[in-house]
Amino acid sequence: MPVTRVMIVDDSAVVRQTMKDVLSSASGIEVVGSAADPYIAAKKLSTTPVDVMILDIEMPRMDGLTFLKKIMTQHPLPVVICSSKAEEGSQNVIKAMEYGAVEIITKPKVYTKEFLEESRVRIIDAVKAAHMTAVNRVTVKEEASQAPEKKLTADAVISMGGRSQHIETTEKLCVVGASTGGTEALKDFLQMLPLDAPGIVIVQHMPENFTRAFAERLNSTCNMTVKEAAHNDTVVRGRVLIAPGNKHTLLRRSGARYYVEVKEGPLVSRHRPSVDVLFRSAARYGGPNIIGVIMTGMGDDGAQGMLEMKQGGGYTIAQDEKTCVVYGMPGEAVKKGGVDIILPLPSIAGEVMKKSKVH
Repeated sequence: MPVTRVMIVDDSAVVRQTMKDVLSSASGIEVVGSAADPYIAAKKLSTTPVDVMILDIEMPRMDGLTFLKKIMTQHPLPVVICSSKAEEGSQNVIKAMEYGAVEIITKPKVYTKEFLEESRVRIIDAVKAAHMTAVNRVTVKEEASQAPEKKLTADAVISMGGRSQHIETTEKLCVVGASTGGTEALKDFLQMLPLDAPGIVIVQHMPENFTRAFAERLNSTCNMTVKEAAHNDTVVRGRVLIAPGNKHTLLRRSGARYYVEVKEGPLVSRHRPSVDVLFRSAARYGGPNIIGVIMTGMGDDGAQGMLEMKQGGGYTIAQDEKTCVVYGMPGEAVKKGGVDIILPLPSIAGEVMKKSKVH
């Protein structure tokens, strides 16, 4: 397996060393350089082969957004944005994704047990996923399996249980899962939906606080209303709920009303929020009223949940390999037999609308 060569660009020496320690602990990753600002980084890039760059946004002499634009026009390579949790800065992170950054990780602030056990997983996976966007298609499962951490299933948050028995309703709902490449894929998908599209709940793998800025950006460009999900928000036509970062989001039902539960919990399928958690809850409480969509992303989060939705009578759609940035999550869902139809990204919105019509 080829080694992933990483450069870390951050003005904080502590952050650079922390990132180096985390990445050096993973097999198949080598930190080949670090820089305190973009000028130093640019000089090193001219002589050092780099597969993935970890880039801070706020830096002296040249900000990260300006440097990112230069990289993508002069020396394109996969970039992972490393940012603080500051709400003001989260808008810049969303802009960075639009400029071509492929992943977001939260800048470490303290050495805690939680950071060592969870953030390490996120950082390593982000770098591996970023590298995959620059190479020929490889087997995602092999890449993901290198990390030794125990991977919890949706059982950690919601038990398999049986189908929930509720009042009959014909109202259709859509649940969507995405990861690497998902920010742009979701934007394209949502912009094609009309104002009266079915209620949608989305899990996009993204750190906390950034999901709010992401939802606000989508809300400004889409026909539907888009917001970060809050506990007990109702799922209704014309509204899109984005699962908040660092919390699981589940679909629930009371009578004919669908709503979301936002809760704490462990990493599931290496993520929080987890697509598997959302999809399992949709299978339980939505049954045949559910349209499930799985999009571009590394790993297998959502594959098991999609199978459960299909077994519960839901209709399931996977984005095709050609239009995915990383054909990991959709590919694993297809392998499990949980997918009814495979479609290119531009065709998914139309299929959702076709299947949501009441006959």
